Amino acid sequence: MTQAVLLALQAGVAVSAIAADGDGAPVTPTAAVADNVEAVIVTGTRRSGLKAVDSASPIQVLDSGSLERTGQPDLIQALAQNLPSFTAQAFGGDTANLTLSARLRGLSPNDTLVLVNGKRRHTTANLAVLAGPFQGGAATDLNFIPVSAIDHVEVLQDGAAAQYGTDAIAGVINIILKKDSSGGSLTGTGGAYIDQGGKTGDGSFNIGFEPTDKAYINVSGEHKYHGHSDRGDIDPRVTSAANLASMPNLTKADGYPYANHISGDAAYHISLLALNAGIDVGGVELYTTATYGEKKAQSFENYRVPSRLPKVYPNGFNPLEAMDEKDFGFTAGAKGVLADWNWDLSSTYGKDKADIGVVNSGNISLFNDTGATPTQFHAGTFTASQWTTSLDVSHEYNVGWASPLSVAGGLEFRRDTYEIGAGDPASRYKEGSQSYPGFSLTDAGSHSRNNKSVYIDIAGSPIANLKLDAAARYEDYSDFGSAKVGKLTGRYDFTPAFALRGTVSNGFRAPTMAEQYYSATNVSPTQASVQLAPNSPAAALVGINGLKPEKSQNYSIGLVLHPVPKATVTIDAYSINIHDRIIGSGTVFGSGNAVNAPAVVAAIKANGNVLDPTVTKTGISIFSNAANTKDQGIEAVYSYASNFDELGKVDWSASANLNKVEVTKINQAPSQLLPQKLLDQAAIASLEKSSPKMRINLGALWKKGSWTVNLRESVYGPSSSYSSLDNVTYYETKIDTLFTTDLEVSYRWMKSVTFSLGANNLFNKYPDKMNQAYVTAARAALNTAAVTQYPSFSPIGINGGYYYGRVNYTF
Repeated sequence: MTQAVLLALQAGVAVSAIAADGDGAPVTPTAAVADNVEAVIVTGTRRSGLKAVDSASPIQVLDSGSLERTGQPDLIQALAQNLPSFTAQAFGGDTANLTLSARLRGLSPNDTLVLVNGKRRHTTANLAVLAGPFQGGAATDLNFIPVSAIDHVEVLQDGAAAQYGTDAIAGVINIILKKDSSGGSLTGTGGAYIDQGGKTGDGSFNIGFEPTDKAYINVSGEHKYHGHSDRGDIDPRVTSAANLASMPNLTKADGYPYANHISGDAAYHISLLALNAGIDVGGVELYTTATYGEKKAQSFENYRVPSRLPKVYPNGFNPLEAMDEKDFGFTAGAKGVLADWNWDLSSTYGKDKADIGVVNSGNISLFNDTGATPTQFHAGTFTASQWTTSLDVSHEYNVGWASPLSVAGGLEFRRDTYEIGAGDPASRYKEGSQSYPGFSLTDAGSHSRNNKSVYIDIAGSPIANLKLDAAARYEDYSDFGSAKVGKLTGRYDFTPAFALRGTVSNGFRAPTMAEQYYSATNVSPTQASVQLAPNSPAAALVGINGLKPEKSQNYSIGLVLHPVPKATVTIDAYSINIHDRIIGSGTVFGSGNAVNAPAVVAAIKANGNVLDPTVTKTGISIFSNAANTKDQGIEAVYSYASNFDELGKVDWSASANLNKVEVTKINQAPSQLLPQKLLDQAAIASLEKSSPKMRINLGALWKKGSWTVNLRESVYGPSSSYSSLDNVTYYETKIDTLFTTDLEVSYRWMKSVTFSLGANNLFNKYPDKMNQAYVTAARAALNTAAVTQYPSFSPIGINGGYYYGRVNYTF
């Protein structure tokens, strides 16, 4: 049945739900800004009936209209365009380009917890391995949740480990699914980058059913296609006079002289289904949520010159990494009231499995030894799962305070697993398949851990206008021990127009299973390195003996203002200190470099890896508790709803984030690696400078009759990072302040059909290019790094403007 529905979606069926109002007219998906601040929230509090505008912690609510008006129909882009502190990844190395991630407040993607209907969401199995600002990311893949299924998103921008457990250092994203029991819609979207590539087609649906007057069923689905883009420059190897003399077929390479297509978007098809349902049975609500997705993606790797496999690829070849991924999540639960106590018992299971392949490639040693090689390989399998069972209870006591004293508590048990499956024999024969060797038998393995936790949360108002909340949590992990965390929150409303709020908390993040156990061989045309698992015997040879959890202290203080009717202003300052932050190293060389460490060679041998004999440099990479960091910033949000009568209504909004990350301590590299460093200049810059120090969003949503116009201007402050070809000389690439404009114009026809035209990055802006001295050095060395024109840390991506059209039909 599931496969049939997915096939129907792929054939072009499309949907996205909007209920009809009483007279049959569709309810616009563009809720007023004021409606968002007045929304009742369930994130960051155990109290019932609390509105976002009254929260003691900074929280933003994005309605379905805000998510749909972002043009590119995926949740990561929708959040990134609406939240200044949320940065989306533009490009990833190796398989990270097949699963792009995002981060909050300049911290790791792993430092943000994702919930669906208040329940912990499982994470991706695909780890971002290569160096960069998103390195180590193995968080929830938000794009496996169809936007058409979402009612609204609550984003808690505050540490919340005491309330929710590990990962909630930067904040919490709680995705609330639609539960409409009637109505629905179909939506079709198409678009492309104005310059080239990125052709996108998307169809989605949402529909509600009411099997009985005490039940609801809401179903959503989506199918999306996104095509390759290419923003690469000329590969210096194909224009080298010496190479052309020895390999004249270079001029026949696809796209010559732009033969290397690595710098651009992956192409993918993704099909999604989502279910949200519930029924009242004698005062007890039984509920369930389920999501299922299939994704097939391919991403270009570096071009290989004809001399690699001349009899198989006389003109050279462009290998592609391929991924066939299946992801599902399921929650079943019951909630009710017993002896005046609210209770909620639930169990959630999620699993992500990714089969990794290599297409248009070959194994040189296998061909040399046997006279034949496959051109397609199964490189291995990543599998991650999470099973969480929890019991939450709450009760309100009348103790003579201005409001009842809310007492909440709960128990949770969670089991995580992570597995790497070995590649097929051809993919791992000697140095393995070109561009992405198969996972060896020593890389492969299955791992698990469990943890138990208990929490208590007490909240109330001792006097009028004062809100206090205290939470404490204890967790016990099977692999690294226990953690005790707490949080204090307070707010005082001096007048209806002015309130002061603040929080103090400590938190922790357990290492992800992927960070602990991922092991692989990474290759480029000129370099090969082994990613060592920190828990492995080989890692011990270079002085790394596993990972510790990160520990954090969070502080925030803020103002809530209502300067005039229908206007709200919030300003919050924050500071986040993280100790023993888990960071991936760059390549630590063992041979072929100006500076080498003999222990690296021993570790590679101990790990059982055979490296490509044609490369000039070999080394290792590894995750470690490399540093302490301090993250400080200010977030501000302004909203105002105005009515100009005959001229229409305008919802004005402005939001900003100022953020600074500082490395306060670098833990000394093990003596076995000296004089090289685990955290070099490039890694430090990725932490401190690769996210904009400032981001401002200015928005205006105008509505009159059947017309709607949404205009957003985004300002991105400066950012920078360093690159190196040898870990000796470093080059800084800077991106100056950027301004981009998003525009969407919609017209509603016959009350049930809406046509929209829009653009993200209307004026086709690009970031500054890579440091030209670095590019020149790469060209002189015939290094493929010269292909990269635009830095991967660009906050606006590397593809320029995206134009789109959308049609929505409601019923």
